[in-house]
Amino acid sequence: MQRAVAAGTKKIAIGAGIAAAAGAGGLVYALEKSVYASDHVVHPYHLPWSHSGKFSSFDIASVRRGYEVYKQVCAACHSMKFIHYRHFVDTIMTEEEAKAEAADATINALGDRGEAIQRPGILTDPLPNPYPNKKAAAAANNGAAPPDLSLMSLARHGGDDYIFALLTGYFDAPAGVKVDEGKAYNPYFPGGVISMPQQLFDEGIEYKDGTPATQSQQAKDVSAFMHWCAEPFHDTRKKWALKIAAFVPFVAVVLIYGKRHIWTFTKSQKFAWKPVKGREPPKQQ
Repeated sequence: MQRAVAAGTKKIAIGAGIAAAAGAGGLVYALEKSVYASDHVVHPYHLPWSHSGKFSSFDIASVRRGYEVYKQVCAACHSMKFIHYRHFVDTIMTEEEAKAEAADATINALGDRGEAIQRPGILTDPLPNPYPNKKAAAAANNGAAPPDLSLMSLARHGGDDYIFALLTGYFDAPAGVKVDEGKAYNPYFPGGVISMPQQLFDEGIEYKDGTPATQSQQAKDVSAFMHWCAEPFHDTRKKWALKIAAFVPFVAVVLIYGKRHIWTFTKSQKFAWKPVKGREPPKQQ
């Protein structure tokens, strides 16, 4: 009787714990959504990116075009300190193309005697920073230093969707919204007022492959490039995941067989105690 009561109490406690955990999770989710619903920002719409699937890869042609957009438009203000020219090799460029791209850049460095010099870039150099420091960057941009874009795709809620929506989401400010001189209105930016004016325009650049450089095309390509910069080994990681997933069943079969082979003797043993005549245990009264 006592065992039955204890078992029932244990089940009730487990059920109550699960219910409490589910309730707490639901409360956190509801509070998070209520915060998102109350802030003054339009949330980006989801787009069908070619690399967003579990087993899909980057559109390398789009990433290459995105680098052209970054180089001709974004690089004037934004840095990418975590991306080196060597990352381009055998991913979006050949080694010769990457070397030529690096050589076109002017790198601030130190000479043999410690003096400041400028030299052509090499594969191990990061993409050049347009400003020597953050204070200089802020002074040149109305007090707002442009952020580094190396990890921007992963650092913002919405990722690629947010970047695309932000770059194509400039509008005239509605009534009641004050926009100071040198700033712009963008509903996808928190607060609605952004220090960066609109940067992408139809035919603002010319693609090397002849793709029409519409505003949306440029935004799509540079968004893909920024995601590639945040995860330059994205495609390699997914390839290894597929290889490992194909190998796991064979490993599982070997492990299961080995476990059964090793433990079969132990698990199939039967221990029996046969009392010796004259040494029987005392009978319980």
